[in-house]
Amino acid sequence: MATVYRDGNLDLLSGRVAVLGYGSQGHAHALNLRDSGVDVEVGLREGSPSWAPAEEAGLTVRTVSEAVRGAQLVAVLLPDHVQKGVYERDVAPNLEPDAAVLFAHGFNVHFGQIRPEPGHDVIMVAPKGPGHRVRQLFEAGAGTPGLVAVAQDASGGAFDLALAYGAAIGCGRAGMLETTFAEETESDLFGEQAVLCGGVCALMQAGFETLVDAGYQPEIAYYECINELKLIVDLIYEGGFTHMRDSISDVAEYGDLTRGPVVVDEHVRTTMKRLLEDIRNGSFARELIAEEEDGRPRLTALRRMAARHPVESVGAELRELAGREGLLGAEAHVRS
Repeated sequence: MATVYRDGNLDLLSGRVAVLGYGSQGHAHALNLRDSGVDVEVGLREGSPSWAPAEEAGLTVRTVSEAVRGAQLVAVLLPDHVQKGVYERDVAPNLEPDAAVLFAHGFNVHFGQIRPEPGHDVIMVAPKGPGHRVRQLFEAGAGTPGLVAVAQDASGGAFDLALAYGAAIGCGRAGMLETTFAEETESDLFGEQAVLCGGVCALMQAGFETLVDAGYQPEIAYYECINELKLIVDLIYEGGFTHMRDSISDVAEYGDLTRGPVVVDEHVRTTMKRLLEDIRNGSFARELIAEEEDGRPRLTALRRMAARHPVESVGAELRELAGREGLLGAEAHVRS
C-alpha cells in the first residue's frame, strides 16, 4: 500500500518561491501558495500573454531569470517540451547554491533532459488533476490528491520540503502519496497512452466508425459511443465499478461483464505491455524528443488528420444543438 501524508510544515517555505509558468498548473500553484501565506513570484518570458493575467491576480511577475535569482525554491511548471531549454538558459545560471528545484511531472528529470547540480534538492509535487480543478477545490476548502517524490536530497530534508509545498497548494487536504520520479513518469505516460487519452479516444472513435459503417446514423453513433461516456465515468468516479454497475440496467451490466473482455482481449493486453515497455526502456522518450527537435512534423500531421475525422463535425453539430435547445442527448441505460 502507498504511504499517504496529509500534513506538511509550511514553515519550511520560509523563503521566496519562484513559480515558472502561469498555465494550467502554474496559475493554480502560484495562487494557492500565495493564499497559504507563501512569498511567491511568477517567472515568465518577456512578452508572455500570461503576464497581465498574473499581475491582475495580484501576483508579482518577473522574467524567469529574475524570478529564479534569490528564490529558495523554483517550481518548474512550464510545458515539458520547453523545460530543458529554459532550465539551461535561465534557471541553472541563476539558481542560488542551496535552492530547491520542483517539478509537477518527472519526465525531464527521469529521462535525463534536465540534470540539476548535486547541491540542489530535486523534488516533485504532482496534483492528480488539471490546474483549474486544483484551484477550484482549494478555494472551496478542499484539495486535490497529489504525488510527492524526491530525485535528489542535497539538504537531507527534501521530502519534508515537498510535503510542505504539497500542503501549501492543497494536496494535503486530500492526501499525498509517496512515489518516485520513475514511477510517476512511467505510470502517467502509460495511463495517457493506453487508457485515458489514446485508449479511450481510439475506442470511442472505433465504435463510432463501426456503427456508421454498418449504416446507423452518425448522430446516433455519436450519442451511443461518445456522449454517454461521461455519464458512465461520473458513476465510476462517484463509487467505483460496482456503483456504476448498480446504476445501469441489467442488460447493460450483462453486456459489460460478458463483452468487455472480448474487446479488451489478450491481444490488447499484450499491446499495453509493449507500450509500457517502450516507456520504461526510454524508446518513447527518445521518439518524443526527436519529434520535438525536428519541429513536430508527425504531431502536426496527426492533429490535422484527427481534426478532419467525421466524429468532430458530428459532435460539434450535436453540442451546438444541445446548447441552443437544451437537449442532453441520449440517456444512459440507468435502472429505474
